[in-house]
Formats: sequence, C-alpha cells, structure tokens
Amino acid sequence: MFALFQTIDLVLNIYTWILIASAVFSWLYAFNVINSSNQLVNSVGTFLYNVTEPVLKPIRRRLPNLGGIDISPIILLVIIFFLRTFLWTTLYPLVA
Repeated sequence: MFALFQTIDLVLNIYTWILIASAVFSWLYAFNVINSSNQLVNSVGTFLYNVTEPVLKPIRRRLPNLGGIDISPIILLVIIFFLRTFLWTTLYPLVA
C-alpha cells in the first residue's frame, strides 16, 4: 500500500512541476522572450498546454474575470498541496 501512496504522490509532484513550467512558458511566450516559430518551442508549448488545460479550464470557468490576471494555476497548486497533505496525514495512517 505504501508503494501506491508514493506513486500517487510522485504523480502529483510531477504534475506540480509541469504546471509551473507551463506558467513560466506562457510568460516567456507572452513577452516574446522565446521564438514561437521554432518547432521545438512550439512542440513543448503544445505539450504543456494539452497537459494542463483540461484541469485548468473548469477552474477558469468558476473564477470571476480578473482582467488579464490568471490565478487558476495558483488555485490548482493549492488543491494539489491539499491532496498531497490529505493523502499522507489522513488516508495513509488509516491503511498503514
């Protein structure tokens, strides 16, 4: 059972880093720091968008319009932090 909890925790940790990379990539893309016509940059951006957008889109629909500020990645990071903490402090002691 410990291996299952570690695997779930690892997946959530990897997704956290993908979410952070997606946010940084979107800032670099918005300020023209990276070349959007480069095929590698375009494929990395497409991958990050396809991995994060299905989770971020429902959060964005529920948030009020804040102008140009998108706080949905921050909210998702808080949710992931809660899930990881809940996993180890509440669920794991019940099955260990």
